[in-house]
Amino acid sequence: MTIESVIDLLISRGLIDDSQRDEYVAAAHASEQDITFAVEEWGVIQRDQLFQLVAQDIGGEFYDLSEFEPAPQVLRAMTGGDAKLYQAIPIQFLDGGLQVAVADPLNPQNLEELGFTLNQQIIPAVAPPEQIAELIQRLYYGGGGTGEEGEEPSGESDALAAIRAEVAAISEDDLEEESNSAPIIRYVDLVLYQAIKEKASDIHFEPFEDDFKIRYRVDGALYEMAPPPQHLKQAIISRIKVMSSLNIAETRLPQDGRITKEINDKPVDMRVSTLPTAFGESVVLRVLDRSNVNLDLETLNLTPDLYEYISDTIVKPNGIFICTGPTGAGKTTTLYACLRKVNTEDSKLLTAEDPVEYDIDGIMQVPVNESIGLNFGRVLRAFLRQDPDRILVGEMRDLETAQIAIQASLTGHLVLSTLHTNDAPGAVTRLIDMGCEPFLVAATLEGVLGQRLLRRICEDCRVSYQPSSAVLAQLGLTSADTGGREFYTGQGCDTCNDTGYKGRQGLFELLDMSDPIRDLVAQRAATVVLKQKAQELGMKTLREDGLRNIFEGITTIEEVLKYT
Repeated sequence: MTIESVIDLLISRGLIDDSQRDEYVAAAHASEQDITFAVEEWGVIQRDQLFQLVAQDIGGEFYDLSEFEPAPQVLRAMTGGDAKLYQAIPIQFLDGGLQVAVADPLNPQNLEELGFTLNQQIIPAVAPPEQIAELIQRLYYGGGGTGEEGEEPSGESDALAAIRAEVAAISEDDLEEESNSAPIIRYVDLVLYQAIKEKASDIHFEPFEDDFKIRYRVDGALYEMAPPPQHLKQAIISRIKVMSSLNIAETRLPQDGRITKEINDKPVDMRVSTLPTAFGESVVLRVLDRSNVNLDLETLNLTPDLYEYISDTIVKPNGIFICTGPTGAGKTTTLYACLRKVNTEDSKLLTAEDPVEYDIDGIMQVPVNESIGLNFGRVLRAFLRQDPDRILVGEMRDLETAQIAIQASLTGHLVLSTLHTNDAPGAVTRLIDMGCEPFLVAATLEGVLGQRLLRRICEDCRVSYQPSSAVLAQLGLTSADTGGREFYTGQGCDTCNDTGYKGRQGLFELLDMSDPIRDLVAQRAATVVLKQKAQELGMKTLREDGLRNIFEGITTIEEVLKYT
């Protein structure tokens, strides 16, 4: 245990005055004794009592290991090299993981590194450091000294210790070889496996000055995982770059790649993006787990009216249907579901995407590549010579793409696409602002679907409650408006990782291009005017659809306020 951690613990328990901290730290550094002996000599606390205090602090147990003999299967849970590196001895297997006595239980990073190395949940325990060192020598190294007698038994290796020493000195020539070492491969595979298990949509590897973070995005929210050893960040990032066929020697420029891997016998695609930062490369993996995404229109939880409208629109011979919303709102998933519904033998379907996210049998999918001039506009022109019935344009980014989409619609093709706007009426004015002629937009646009994704309440821990008047006021409601309806929230449980949410639900608003709306579009009416007219004609806004989901017990007030 470090001098500072022990002194701070004693201060927190009132055994040492805070004003004397510097004196005790200086005296401990000047002494040649271990800090646990020094505090006993100073008369602050008995050594055994100190260990008991440390055990209380970490929520563990204190053991006297003078006559301890671990079971063979417990001893095999840790290699001699790892035991020596972390000064740790395995005690027993418990329900929550492996109980380990460590010489420095007040160092959480040490425990986390050990957990990653052993691929085990570590339950820390406290024991005198000299007993731990003696057991390591006797049980793993046959009681010998360090030299040749201290060599590990056959089949065991101090791989992590070797990497710890070597990572700092890796050159460009041997970087690829190092990133393919067994511990790094096992570690990265474990991170990916855990992400798929948690149904994460993104995995973030983030280097900072003093630590290296890993975060998963689950149901739209980021959760931080236990960090890996900070000194292994270069090897971990290099391993990911090797897996995605990126140039591992290039660390100054952003790169994009793709990983295709089988995890739990399921094919999983991951889109990889690297970004140079002040403290190393930040890497984000977008997880495209085909088994986790149900690309069927029936599974989007649309209202019957909305489902019927979309089903009728996507079988029309021509026109434009736009799905709009911010990044991560599920627009592409909705359009894929539409394509799946019309993916029949008598229909030719073409898509232009940046990049292709999910492979769908029977559909010709083209990845856009701006670096070689293959942009959406160029792909769309080529599409018109491929005799398509329906076309999906990943995004209408510019006037050229929008104009070709309108031209394709006018010449007898149904075009599906996405736009980034706040609501459905805003998509119409966005097209006109791009430079599209209002009369052409009015003539070709069939409908705009605005959407958001918000988290569903976990069904295992859902409870009812009564929100305050102030919270209801944020929704524009009073207690009288609720009509005695029940509101729900999630308490948090093991199923939802104590978040209270599990899974996501779409919010939708549909702008139907009826004749009154077309007239307003042709007259360049403002977004506000279009929205008011659409609401008069029966359009349910995102907020109104959110209220429906609240009253049906699907989501919480907080989620609706956050996304609408």
